[in-house]
Amino acid sequence: GAEDQSKQIARSNVPYVVAVSCNPVTLARDLRILIDGGYILKSVTPIDQFLWSPHVEAVALLEKPKRRR
Repeated sequence: GAEDQSKQIARSNVPYVVAVSCNPVTLARDLRILIDGGYILKSVTPIDQFLWSPHVEAVALLEKPKRRR
């Protein structure tokens, strides 16, 4: 997982984040941190990178809306 990195990014003003994970449990945890930090989950795409195996990667796209002044 990327818990520490997710916390740092959540505090930033980075407009887009692409998260790639092979572990759905840590991805859910990291996405929760980013969403709680103001990001909106735009999409999650499963990737069957290793055919004939039970493993599935996931690619998530998040966006942080610009704050209005």
